[in-house]
Amino acid sequence: MKNTFKKNNSETSSNKTAAEKSKALDTGPERIAKTIARSGLCSRREAERWIINGQVKLNSKILTECGVNVTSKDVIEVNGKSLPNKIITKLWIYHKQRGCLVTNYDPEGRSTIFDQLKNKIETRFISVGRLDMDSEGLILLTNDGDLARKLELPSTGWLRKYRVRVHGYVIPKDLEPLKNGITIDGIRYGRIDAALDRQQGSNAWLTLSFREGKNREVRKVMNHLGYNVNRLIRVSFGPFNLKNLPSGELEEVKNKVLNDQLGLSKPKNLKQNKNRK
Repeated sequence: MKNTFKKNNSETSSNKTAAEKSKALDTGPERIAKTIARSGLCSRREAERWIINGQVKLNSKILTECGVNVTSKDVIEVNGKSLPNKIITKLWIYHKQRGCLVTNYDPEGRSTIFDQLKNKIETRFISVGRLDMDSEGLILLTNDGDLARKLELPSTGWLRKYRVRVHGYVIPKDLEPLKNGITIDGIRYGRIDAALDRQQGSNAWLTLSFREGKNREVRKVMNHLGYNVNRLIRVSFGPFNLKNLPSGELEEVKNKVLNDQLGLSKPKNLKQNKNRK
């Protein structure tokens, strides 16, 4: 499954004619924010903000309303630049290192995962959810903003699994109430399956699994129980697992797995190119 990444931009083929590109992109009317997100520039939510802020032009006119459908015949510009051609959707598994931020820009100049990814492959990565700076492990990345938004939604219902090291002596029965959910400072956290893996001196390793993924959920819940988290590793997100992927490395999800797990159909332009070989 592992790929060696070289600096390239393989999302679109230079062998296709303009007519073939137009045909591949002609998917019928869809909301303009979705079209912008599918280009890989941003998520749909970000696209909607750009539209409201007057940063988007449709057929040379500034657009400020999101409820507009467009087709491949429409000309869309974002911040004065033409919208890139629709890309082939890709998904990657990335092993985030501790001490890195999951953000495109940090005003304090701290290290981000996107700084590190620049040397691996030339594409605009969009993260599916986040891990805080002190957390590590699996992050899903995609070049499709619309897909990123869909995978972040609670309705996806994907199980998130973490290995957690806490300071303190953990009694397994103290973890059992988490199965019924817990309310902390007015915030309701759903079912959490927690198991003690081993006690290691004054620290303990746990495995936690849940489906919601609220902000800093693991740390807040463990702190509420009286345990301080000193290491947090996400090992899986839905059907995707970290396995033995080294820290700081990137691995592309195979097309077959992507199609099977997410129901994405194979792009027509790829099939056409294969038939010509």
